[in-house]
Amino acid sequence: MATIKVILKENKKDINGEIPLYLRIIKDRKTKFISLGVKIKQKDWNAAQSTVKKSHPNSAWLNNFIDQKKSEAQGISLEMESKSKFVEAKNIKKEIMGKNSEDFISYAEAFLAKSKSTYSYGSYEVYTNSINKVKNYIGKSDFTFNDFNIVFLTKYEKYLREELENSSNTINCNFKNLRRIFSEAIKDNVISYEKNPFLRYKVKTTKTNIDFLTEEELALIENLELKQDSFKYHTRNLYIFACYAAGLRISDLLNLRWLNFDGERLIISTQKTSTTVSIKMPEKALQIIALYKPEKINASDLIFPFYSNDIDFNDIETFYTLKSSIKSRINIALKSMAKVAGVKKNVHFHTSRHTFATRALRKGARIEFVSKLLGHASIRTTQIYASIVNEDLDNAMELFN
Repeated sequence: MATIKVILKENKKDINGEIPLYLRIIKDRKTKFISLGVKIKQKDWNAAQSTVKKSHPNSAWLNNFIDQKKSEAQGISLEMESKSKFVEAKNIKKEIMGKNSEDFISYAEAFLAKSKSTYSYGSYEVYTNSINKVKNYIGKSDFTFNDFNIVFLTKYEKYLREELENSSNTINCNFKNLRRIFSEAIKDNVISYEKNPFLRYKVKTTKTNIDFLTEEELALIENLELKQDSFKYHTRNLYIFACYAAGLRISDLLNLRWLNFDGERLIISTQKTSTTVSIKMPEKALQIIALYKPEKINASDLIFPFYSNDIDFNDIETFYTLKSSIKSRINIALKSMAKVAGVKKNVHFHTSRHTFATRALRKGARIEFVSKLLGHASIRTTQIYASIVNEDLDNAMELFN
């Protein structure tokens, strides 16, 4: 006979110190768990009696709820075992799950807690934002996986698009994160594969404009008169450097140390893809590095002066906040410089990456080499730049008309 007990699943404690309640089913030494969609703190739980202590403000209601769910589960288990001697714990769970769906928010928050140790802090923040949007929209805690269906997704997309004025690509990013939570829930046997609404629901994406600078526009920014050692001066140098140094991402450039530079090449492990790249620096990039070269080099010192050398990179949350702030200041400075220089494009730091790619292809670099330098996992990602260059060639031929 199966034994069913209500327990606190301490490995799913959230950032607020609250722990979810689970039904634990043991049959033939096999164990399965079902979330009750309720969280309490350890101090409010009587483990010996599997009840909520009176110290909790809603103890009476919660204990009635627990008794009800436990009775329902025991009834289902007894009914199944009376019909067959070969009932497994997973079958009992499946039958119960057909009648009681796990709370989505509780599972999502448990996923968040796990993500904090397995993902980068940036990815953790992105997932947090996606889940918080759902919480704000539903305005309640008792929202199950069964509630998360195609009808809900249709209304939720409309809310994101019309109320929050999110773009199609932002909505797609949010849905991708939610889809990942469903995939994890399927792996954990919380829901069945066919219960995943994302199998039948797709968000349309819109084509993103790729802004990049022409040689003339790049020269306008490069030749701006700026006060030496000012924030704009260092920002301009970093941007021009990226346009020549294989379009390295801003996070990698801010972290560059002298130990990454051998006098001719940069050798770094990129943050986004964790791939090690070795890039020979062209003359312009070498000139910019020379502006920051001290008389006596300390290999562990940063090349560009946006962080202090004694910054604690292990303090993830503080460092992430600082990095976000500096990135924002850099992009504001770039927009200001572009306006002064007469560049009528939406200039932000990532346009340096686009600028490098289009310039390299226009100068005759092979697309597979450009793809390798950019760190693209697939050459198909790089082909968007080839399309831009080909479009420019087509426009040039229109002159003959």
